[in-house]
Amino acid sequence: MQPMNEPSFRQSVELMFNRAVSLMDLSPGLEEKIRVCNSTYTVRFGVRLRGQIFTFVGYRSNHSEHMEPVKGGIRYALSVNQDEVEALAALMTFKCALVEAPFGGSKGGLCIDPTQWEPHELEQITRRFAYELIKRDLINPSQNVPAPDMGTGEREMAWIADQYARMNTTDINAKACVTGKPLNAGGIAGRVEATGRGVQYALREFFRDQRDMDKAGMTGSLDGKRVVVQGLGNVGYHAAKFLQEEDGCKIIGIIERDGALFNEAGLNVQAVRDWIVKHGGVKGFPDAAHHAEGAAVLEAECDILIPAAMEGVINMSNADRIKAPLIIEAANGPVTAGADDILRQKGTVIIPDMYANAGGVTVSYFEWVKNLSHIRFGRMQRRQEEARHELIVKELERLDHYLGDAWSMTPDFKEKYLRGAGELELVRSGLDDTMRIAYQSMREVWHGRDDVEDLRTAAYLVSIDRIAKGYVAKGL
Repeated sequence: MQPMNEPSFRQSVELMFNRAVSLMDLSPGLEEKIRVCNSTYTVRFGVRLRGQIFTFVGYRSNHSEHMEPVKGGIRYALSVNQDEVEALAALMTFKCALVEAPFGGSKGGLCIDPTQWEPHELEQITRRFAYELIKRDLINPSQNVPAPDMGTGEREMAWIADQYARMNTTDINAKACVTGKPLNAGGIAGRVEATGRGVQYALREFFRDQRDMDKAGMTGSLDGKRVVVQGLGNVGYHAAKFLQEEDGCKIIGIIERDGALFNEAGLNVQAVRDWIVKHGGVKGFPDAAHHAEGAAVLEAECDILIPAAMEGVINMSNADRIKAPLIIEAANGPVTAGADDILRQKGTVIIPDMYANAGGVTVSYFEWVKNLSHIRFGRMQRRQEEARHELIVKELERLDHYLGDAWSMTPDFKEKYLRGAGELELVRSGLDDTMRIAYQSMREVWHGRDDVEDLRTAAYLVSIDRIAKGYVAKGL
């Protein structure tokens, strides 16, 4: 539980916004325009289920339309409320500006526990919610483009896309009304893994600069670093899996709803994920100590802590006991404003949510572009790229034959070099480039200004500056 004097999630976002704008030279009117949420639509609709009518409450909030369409996920949770949705919409505005995705910020939510409904019932509820938003242009390829969030996924996005197409039968760009769809419904390769993959790319960029590591008192590379992950959902699972398999990280702790697993020698992420899918939780998993009170493992000795679940898990009640020198916020708002102050004073480096989990919206942007262009990435150039590479390989083979034992190609070089980039490789390349460039823009402010102590403030400064320039360009 959070302490009573803890700022709410929305208050945390506003406090962090205020900290950044106090270091900027914005006119009061422009500052207020960027701060406030443009509009929030609340809908209450009924659906006949199980022989009776159930009424559901949903929201869609548009924070900023300095660029359109606006972009942001739809979450299904009983905790959804207007304050949370508006705070998340604001975060989306700043996030899109930071990674230079050409969107304003939006967010949606439905007060529902999706586990309490059968799939066919959930489809009815989703389609009715989508209908209510679509008829007000709150789902539209050129105005408002949702995506998955907590409690939703590819399935729900496919239902929404189909509902939009049914209501807009002549819209050739109908598939672009929502992102995060399955591949066979207009989705893009790499979207499911995107947020977790973005966390991996963010950490790689952090470890490329000694100045950043010095701030956290760290040395070396990602290889061998001890990692604790809170939440092994889509984001936490992919981040942990890629860090373990590709970067040599040791995942020593995994925290879930029913407790936590801990093993100093390292946990097999895939095995834990398979266990959770089969048993509904981590309890009973072999080869690891089980802690009934999972939150205690947040405080374990480790190098990197990845909160990848809910808001406010690191707050004023436990911040002073967090031992990780580096925290990367894979979830939205896992560190409250109060905890942020405590951790900064301790010297803990936090890679902020606004940047760290932007992989999802980045690849959503690629999917939206794919839907508007009506062609998958790589289709036009892949084979031409392979043909050009083959010319070089043939020349190398001729050289190989001429020089004999004195020189030869690496055994798998030919196979790797001849393979042209498909959609997944291009998506990962674009995401890696986006995460690097965005981090570098924060790093420049972080190390370049004496009045900027942390990456979160740097991220807000970069994004607010870009939003301000967008409004000025529109004549405000």
